[in-house]
Amino acid sequence: NKAVPTAFKPNFIAPITSTTRFMATVEKPKEEEALVLPTNENDDDLLKIRHSSAHVMAMAVQQTFPEAQTTIGPWIDNGFYYDFFFPETTDEETGETVPSRKLSDSDLKKVKKAMDKIISKNYEIFREEVSREEAKRRIEDINEPFKLEILDSIKTEPITIYHIGDQWWDLCAGPHVESTGKLPKKAIQLQSVAGAYWRGDENREMLQRIYATAWKAPDQLKAYKKMMLEAKKRDHRVLGKQLDLFSIQEDAGGGLVFWHPKGSKIRHKIEDFWKEAHIDSGYDIVYTPHIANLNLWKTSGHNDFYRDGMFQQMDVENEEYQIKPMNCPFHCLMYKDDMRSYRDLPIRWGELGTVYRYERSGTLHGLMRVRGFTQDDAHIFCLPDQLEDEIVDVLNLIEQILSRFGFDDYDIMLSTKPDKSVGEDDIWDAATGALEGALKKKGWEYGIDEGGGAFYGPKIDVKIRDAIGRTWQCSTVQCDFNLPERFGLEYVSAEGTKERPIMVHRAIFGSIERFFGILVENTAGEFPFWLAPTQLKLLPVTDGVVDFCKQIAKKASKMGINVEVDRGTERLGKQIRNAEKARVPIMAVVGMKEMESGTLAVRSRKLGDLGSFEINSLLDELARCSEEAIEMTMMGEVEEKEE
Repeated sequence: NKAVPTAFKPNFIAPITSTTRFMATVEKPKEEEALVLPTNENDDDLLKIRHSSAHVMAMAVQQTFPEAQTTIGPWIDNGFYYDFFFPETTDEETGETVPSRKLSDSDLKKVKKAMDKIISKNYEIFREEVSREEAKRRIEDINEPFKLEILDSIKTEPITIYHIGDQWWDLCAGPHVESTGKLPKKAIQLQSVAGAYWRGDENREMLQRIYATAWKAPDQLKAYKKMMLEAKKRDHRVLGKQLDLFSIQEDAGGGLVFWHPKGSKIRHKIEDFWKEAHIDSGYDIVYTPHIANLNLWKTSGHNDFYRDGMFQQMDVENEEYQIKPMNCPFHCLMYKDDMRSYRDLPIRWGELGTVYRYERSGTLHGLMRVRGFTQDDAHIFCLPDQLEDEIVDVLNLIEQILSRFGFDDYDIMLSTKPDKSVGEDDIWDAATGALEGALKKKGWEYGIDEGGGAFYGPKIDVKIRDAIGRTWQCSTVQCDFNLPERFGLEYVSAEGTKERPIMVHRAIFGSIERFFGILVENTAGEFPFWLAPTQLKLLPVTDGVVDFCKQIAKKASKMGINVEVDRGTERLGKQIRNAEKARVPIMAVVGMKEMESGTLAVRSRKLGDLGSFEINSLLDELARCSEEAIEMTMMGEVEEKEE
């Protein structure tokens, strides 16, 4: 077998061609498996622990600081929080006004100590139903003005109250553990204090929010703390700046993302892959405007139901125009532009559409919560009997795309008809059955969120699990009975009657910005080779080889390889350190010897020094690895295989 210069061995079996030769094997060390932590969605007992812990914490705060007034205390993804109002008080001895309390870390320790005592006393937690009038009387008796507002917002009766023994109570719908002794005090930790306006309104009172985490056992808390420590190292905001990927320019306004050249290269590859996968799956790619007449948003219902999330309108020749918060109404207009036959369906339209939504400045967070973002939106218009097969195809596409980026562990939830909804029961039943049937055909495990669907249709939500065990909401598949009705969408059936199509909303990434943030944190900035903004960096040892490096870079660029030539102003060791700090996967040292022999001295960030490579063979192999998304995790000499 004739040997030719080296190539990289992927971490899966791939066909070996006559142009491939491998050298000394270096195995990639296996990462230690992290403890998979339960979630509120898949563990009812955990949810009860967190909800009851919030009540116990509120009781402990009021025992420790009697002036504290309670507001709300929901469970959240990794624990719970509770908001408190601390009014000014009067010193009983001097009569002087005492400013409202500002909670400190030492205060949290006092609260946790009080919580542990409450848990140790094993108070019964029980439910009581009362009339609205009785609830109001009790709230007024204990001077809890915020609870009166909460009571006014509750539209159902009777009013439910949960008691902790005869010591404390709160308006609540449940669920809870049976007694405080069921709470694992060594698996509960108070984390931090933050400010929050009542009802999110900056014109209302400033509250103090205590964040806490709670788990079923101490080993879960330990695993969570380890995960959070690792998450801090992976913060996409920090890595985005270090690796020069993106920025938020406050001079331009909060929540607006500036994509720097390196980040743009990655985004470009993500979008190209998305488009190719969709075209291969029978989608047509479309583009729609960024603004539209306000009447469109009145027709769609967004102006009524989503107004708080929309920016102010602009005046255009005495008509009101709205910058778009959604893409779907535009696709409805395009569908309606022509009379459709049942033979035309299904229609599948995909769009990487940039939308703009108003978010309060206090809620903005890097790429995860922004005001302008690009949805990987798609809409399917189909016949009722096509729905299940279409959903199966969507789930296949979700799996194909997410797995390309290393995400293959999912938490899946099917959400069904809520109390308030549009559409007939038989349509809901058929659509829910189609979603469930598609999940069963895929063989995916899933939970059911009874009544958790949107008012306009049932949905499937897919959360991905990252490298350190966190879950992120990404993909969604949602039936919609509302927009086809509002826009009067129709098709002509085989019998010649006009019928409503089924409309399916679906996204895979959710948004490009948020998915990019997740990807940065999942990889800790060590992007897979095919996505790396600089895949190959040439390190010239002397000025005499700079032009030679530029020639190689030009050829590599034409082959689709992201390549950079170091300026060569630093010593070689510093050039290598800078490249490794920038997470460049492949470096090539170029001196006079390499220029004369037509070779490159190659170093891998993962595997170290690899020796000399003939230039054309190296570039061919790098191009193949980039095209086929092959991770270069091993090297080794293997025999050629006959084709």
